[in-house]
Order: sequence, then structure tokens, then C-alpha cells
Amino acid sequence: MTTILIGYARCSTDRQDLAAQRAALEALGVEPDRIYTDHGLTGTNRSRPGLDQALAATRTGDTLVVPKLDRLARSVPDARAIADALVARGVRLALGGSVYDPADPMGKMFFNVLATFAEFESDLIRLRTKEGMAIARSRGKLRGKQPKLSAKQQREVRRMHGAGEHTIGDLADLFSVSRPTIYRTLERSLPEG
Repeated sequence: MTTILIGYARCSTDRQDLAAQRAALEALGVEPDRIYTDHGLTGTNRSRPGLDQALAATRTGDTLVVPKLDRLARSVPDARAIADALVARGVRLALGGSVYDPADPMGKMFFNVLATFAEFESDLIRLRTKEGMAIARSRGKLRGKQPKLSAKQQREVRRMHGAGEHTIGDLADLFSVSRPTIYRTLERSLPEG
């Protein structure tokens, strides 16, 4: 039985590039057409279509290869669940050039330490982001998501809806926004001016 290497790469934001991870996977022997990716999805988000496809592509005797553990998961429970599911199916997990062996106590400890560091790193990033947002908010630099319609447009939506001239769908079409945007506009109190 031939072992097939299945690769998985992930980057958290749309601004990041997967090229380095793809190159690392290819250097580890993964064929380019056997590399599955998720772009713009965090490791804490368990809904990752690329990972689901990579896991579905693996068969007994195959090896799932990831450049680093933090690309696979950002929490210890998630990493543990993925690794345990792979072991149960007879699929090996390679972290970079090292194959994880759950039967080896040192390998198991090393995996758990890596997963703990990945989770710690994720928590630090989240903490720094919250701190940065709080500082920006205190300086008036972070105002949140702005309404899609200007104050003048919002007043006009309210006027037209109040007059009974148009349905919610008509207003959405007229102002080129979604129906939920019209509903939110009607519920929101308008800024004066």
C-alpha cells in the first residue's frame, strides 16, 4: 500500500499569502494538487472547508502534512480532536518534517506542548487586538461599522416608508441596499442635521 501525502495550509487573513506554506509542503513531498487550503479563516474557527476536504481526502495509511501545528488548530482541544480522529482512521499526522506518533509518550507530550503554545499564541494575538482596539477607541480612531446610508438617505427612507409609498423591498432596490439594511435604518434613531 502506497502512502499518500495530503497537505493542508491555512492563513488567517486575506492579506496573508499561502505561498510559503505551499512551498514548505511541496518540499516535504506533497504533490501540489494534493494541497488543500483555507484563506482568511482563523484556526479557532472549526468551520474550515479546506481542512474538511483534506481530512476527507485521507485514507488509512496516508499522512496529513501541515507546515506547523498552529496552521491546523489554535486550541488544544481542537488539535487533540483532529489528531485523535486521524489516529482512529489509521492516518498519520506530520508536523513539518516530524511525524506525530501517539503511541510514543515523548511524541504525545511534544504534540500537547506544541498545541498549548499555539493556543497561547492565539490568546496573545486576541488580547493585543482587544488592547489596540481599546486604545484606538479612546483616541476616537475606532468608530465601528458605519451605516450604509447617509443621514440624508436614512431620513428619506423613513419619510418614504412613513408615507406608505413603497414597500421594504422597493426601498431596498431604490437605495441599492439589502432589506435588512432598510429594517435597521427604520429601527435606528437618526442623527440630527
